[in-house]
Amino acid sequence: MKRLHLYIIKSFIGPFFVTLVISLFVLLMQFLWVYLDELVGKGLEISVILEFIVYTMAMLMTNALPLAMLLASIMTFGDLGENNELLAMKAAGISLYRIMKPVIVLSIFLSIGSFYFYNNVIPISYKKLIALMSSIRQLRPEIIVKEGVFSNDIDNYSIKVGKKSDNGNMLYDIMIYDHTEDKGNTTVTIADSGTMKITKDKKYMILNLFTGRTYSEMQPRDRQKMTFPSRTDEFKEQSIFTVLQGMELERKDESVFRNQNRALNNSQIIYFVDSLGRELERQRIANALMLSYISPLNTGIFKLTRKDTLKLPEIKLVRYSDVDSIMTKSTAQERTNIINAALNSARNNARAIQQSDEMIVTSVRSLNRFGIEWHKKYTFAVACLVFLFIGAPLGALIRKGGLGMPLVISVLLFIFYWIITTTGEKFSRESVASLWQGVWFSTFIFLPAGIFLTYKAANDSVVFNVGAWVDFFKKIFKSKKEKEKENQDKLLQ
Repeated sequence: MKRLHLYIIKSFIGPFFVTLVISLFVLLMQFLWVYLDELVGKGLEISVILEFIVYTMAMLMTNALPLAMLLASIMTFGDLGENNELLAMKAAGISLYRIMKPVIVLSIFLSIGSFYFYNNVIPISYKKLIALMSSIRQLRPEIIVKEGVFSNDIDNYSIKVGKKSDNGNMLYDIMIYDHTEDKGNTTVTIADSGTMKITKDKKYMILNLFTGRTYSEMQPRDRQKMTFPSRTDEFKEQSIFTVLQGMELERKDESVFRNQNRALNNSQIIYFVDSLGRELERQRIANALMLSYISPLNTGIFKLTRKDTLKLPEIKLVRYSDVDSIMTKSTAQERTNIINAALNSARNNARAIQQSDEMIVTSVRSLNRFGIEWHKKYTFAVACLVFLFIGAPLGALIRKGGLGMPLVISVLLFIFYWIITTTGEKFSRESVASLWQGVWFSTFIFLPAGIFLTYKAANDSVVFNVGAWVDFFKKIFKSKKEKEKENQDKLLQ
């Protein structure tokens, strides 16, 4: 039996690592495609790009593990079924459960490792990735001068080049507008040719111009005559030296992002949820107080007898004022002032209550995000085990190995799983469903499906036979006449 278990594990390990690499590559390409515009054209060093890829792969590992488990289990047991090895094992009296036992043990260890990785490694990778992405976003793109188009990448200068050499070192028909004095297009330089170089530290740019002129509009001496004198300077060689800002990568401090939900492990999330819960309770109490305080003129009719941030303060009626009598005794101007004051106070109170409600909704969503992240660390770990109980029986039933059919089935199932998971998280975030209902909703659907498939595969039941399913549904939806006829036939017999 030990040899059989080792054989099953060896048959599973190879496809698992291959599919894990494929899954990581596909997910990485999808991630890079989304953020491609923020990476291209900024002159990033190879080390920075590799660092970005490593952090991204760490973030995607939790998604790749369940997908690799599903695909590898289908491939392994499909290959065993296609080569009639499963049939031989069952003929020898070995049940499917005993055949799956070593892979189940391996999947449990992978689930535990996935939870540890999600809880301890991903928060660190997330902080580093977000800090790096934020630094890259603030990095200005490299200065790329195109032919016939004005480029404004250089601070205080606008440059147009008529033609560039094949190697891009020489520029011809150069026109430069100088905006250093912020007076508009009052100074323009035209040169036959030139070169542009950026220092290695990307802090300075040196533009060498050859054979050209500089036209400058001067301030008029007499503003009433509206005449603008100009000056022309010719040169054979001229250099423009300017400082470049935002061209080098300035790394942000990772501690700035330490309070985001994905940057925390579960123990830290519990602490933040407790703090956010107390703050939310204070906001709700403040909102309840505004709703209870209904004195528009602020005349001290209501008085707080005690203050407590965690309990709703009692409101005691100190004195009663007869509004009708006050309005009757008041003059017309006083009545107008009272009504206007009451309307202004009511509008202010309504606005304050609306703002308080919006703050409460925002706080609840933030609280839900932390709760969702806490649950997700467990759901993604359990997903490795759930997908094993789906993939292994599916492979045994379809009896197809390789990457063809298993890949199609795995991708479709994982997309379906991802859609359900995303929908459930959205319901939990918007408080439509509780946290555990929304986050665990996909597990509640796929786990029974896995148990059902495992039971069918263990009993060699026909699951993918269309005719069998047609007969099954015909028996369920039989017409009354057919049922009566069957009953009469039974009575006659």
